[in-house]
Amino acid sequence: MPIRDATEADLATIVAIYNDSIPGRMATADTEPITVESRLNWLKAHSPRTYPLWVMESDSQIAGWLSFQPFYGRPAYYSTAEISIYVAPEFCRRGVGKQLLQQAIAYSPAIQINTLLGFIFAHNEPSLKLFEKFNFSEWGYLPRVAELDGIERDVAILGLRVQF
Repeated sequence: MPIRDATEADLATIVAIYNDSIPGRMATADTEPITVESRLNWLKAHSPRTYPLWVMESDSQIAGWLSFQPFYGRPAYYSTAEISIYVAPEFCRRGVGKQLLQQAIAYSPAIQINTLLGFIFAHNEPSLKLFEKFNFSEWGYLPRVAELDGIERDVAILGLRVQF
């Protein structure tokens, strides 16, 4: 399945995939759907040369997406990126997340990223296992920092140093 840079024309589908993840309470701390308008500046902040936003297609349909985002917003962290992966429900367990993460790791040196971070709910076993398959390890653990439907949730911080 091809992976390409996202465009503004993809934003509605990117948002729909994200919103599909909200009810499961596994992948995001958002509890209500977001809007395309609320993500327009977020989309524009991504660049193929610094912090890409990719979509993966299958038969001209977006199967999932991955974003690189600056970590902590300070200049000293320029070579560290947080990555997020979301997969359309009908494409789950078909290797979409794996291919996106594999490409992110391989592409990181080209954009001078040497550290990748994932902030993952500790109860999100599929995502934890995916990142661990690519040698991410737990670099931090934030107990009970989120509350979803009255349940306090932990967040694991997984990290990987990427070799240039």
